Amino acid sequence: MEILKSSRHSKITGDFAEALVLYWLSKYGFECARVDHTGIDLIARNPHTREVMGISVKSRCRSKGTEASYVRIKSDDFEKAKQACIAFGCVPYFAVVVDGASTIRVFVASMQDTQRMCASGWKMTDKALATYQQDSSVKLVEFTSNTRSWWVAGPAT
Repeated sequence: MEILKSSRHSKITGDFAEALVLYWLSKYGFECARVDHTGIDLIARNPHTREVMGISVKSRCRSKGTEASYVRIKSDDFEKAKQACIAFGCVPYFAVVVDGASTIRVFVASMQDTQRMCASGWKMTDKALATYQQDSSVKLVEFTSNTRSWWVAGPAT
């Protein structure tokens, strides 16, 4: 069954991804805030390293059968993050959030590590996922979702 998404779903997905990353960082003791600035979406202080992170969040919602599609990160996204981090005195990071058919994955890596792992996109193939899981520089959180009861498409009444 194909799910018809709302006309604002891309915007809502981006807002959700930023809030999810912000929540997860906060839950684990990071002092963090959402910012409205070109290049980064969040600023967070890592309680373990004291590093101040400027985080650009990239997100996608994938329908069943398209979960392995990569998340495109343009070269100017890296430059914009770098410039914003210079302005705020922080280290550039990327958070990639992918809502697949039944799994939401959150990846966080420094910009340098993100560039090393993907020239133009964050791959979501099984091989790439295994690589990320084995790389200690990539932080990964997975959520499993299962819609147990919801509205179904039918004739309008």
